[in-house]
Amino acid sequence: MRVIIVGAGEVGYQIAKFLTYEGVDVVIIDRDGSKLRRISEELDIATIEAEGSDPSAFKEAGADNADLLLAVTNSDETNMIACLLGKAMFNIKRKIARIRNPDYFFNKELLGKANLDIDPAINPELEAAEAVSRLIESPFASEIIEFEKGKIKVIGFKIPQDSPITGKKLKSIKTFLKKDFIIGIIERDENVIVPSGEDILNEGNIVYIPVRKEEVEEVAQSLGVPAKPAKKIMILGGGRIGYYIASKMENRADIKIIEKDPERCKFLSKHLGKSLVLHGDGADKQLLLEENISNMDTYIACSNNDELNIMASLLAKKLGAKKVIALVNRTDYVPLAHNLGIQSVLSPRLITAGIILRYVRKGEVLSLTAIAENKAEIIEVVVNKTSSLIGKTLKEGIFPKNSILGAIIRDDRIIIPSGEDFIKEKDKLIIFALKDSIKEVEKLLT
Repeated sequence: MRVIIVGAGEVGYQIAKFLTYEGVDVVIIDRDGSKLRRISEELDIATIEAEGSDPSAFKEAGADNADLLLAVTNSDETNMIACLLGKAMFNIKRKIARIRNPDYFFNKELLGKANLDIDPAINPELEAAEAVSRLIESPFASEIIEFEKGKIKVIGFKIPQDSPITGKKLKSIKTFLKKDFIIGIIERDENVIVPSGEDILNEGNIVYIPVRKEEVEEVAQSLGVPAKPAKKIMILGGGRIGYYIASKMENRADIKIIEKDPERCKFLSKHLGKSLVLHGDGADKQLLLEENISNMDTYIACSNNDELNIMASLLAKKLGAKKVIALVNRTDYVPLAHNLGIQSVLSPRLITAGIILRYVRKGEVLSLTAIAENKAEIIEVVVNKTSSLIGKTLKEGIFPKNSILGAIIRDDRIIIPSGEDFIKEKDKLIIFALKDSIKEVEKLLT
């Protein structure tokens, strides 16, 4: 597979890093030579210093033989022109673009097959807002990934000190919960493992478990963590992400948005129906106290300033907010923010890269999410008729080391599998895998 990436910023870098690990032939185009030098020093890929809409640069990149074009610059217009160029001059089959302006993103005719033929367009702010909204609904979680239209959720959460599963072996938990139960991934400090029954769960471990939608509250209570959705929410930053979160959640919770820009405050007041818009500094201690920060179920820092988001989240946590969520664009800030004690840290850029990655996987991949600082993935796939998995039971040890089957979706049934369960053609599988096992998993699916 040959992939051309237009844009060598953080998103382009992360995608290139993913793809080179997969052995994909990658060429990256950007007009900023310093960004290209960084990539050349760290990754073994070809780079071209040119505008992303330059036909000669596309020709030099081998666009005539490209399978996929990814346009991920900071300019929507450049991304759209790059896709138009890929379609009109080089007939590149699939074109994916980062489109942030809602006037473009929601214009299906413009992006459709008859015109730009972008499939899909990805809006990082909208995707980040969706991720935050899921966390609001399950406040004990640090990360939630939904599959099969939300019928099954993979929930990542940190084990608290007083949890009944702290100090217990994995094999004893199913008996304790008296229900089907699988832990797909355990994250311990810098280590990420696919566990066995003998592994012991410790305080502070982050675990990822697949749970049926209707059982989320029951499982959470069994694990000793709160399950009720947040009802009082404070948001730092009324930009696109803050606005998307508020518009989605304001009919289900009391929302306060703190925004510095008076013009943006006017926009928010005009376009939001129930949210309270406050003109001020969301990291101002006195303002937070006046607005009863200690009564907030969730504080969300989603300004355009990563450092402000981290510091404001720490302040809100100190002042009594029950849960804090910080959004950071710089991916190297994600582990730092986690280590400082922020419960949930999301990167719109990593979310975007994860969405794009599914389109280069072998097999019929429906969705893919990178977790645990990109050391592991959760993959949702359809079992096609040529897969060697068909008819096999899990007790036969059909999955490679460092991977585990978390759930089977068969027709309308959600199966949390045991050793006796077998796999059929057209089943949808949710698979947890560390990076070093993904290629072996792919072979089983094709």
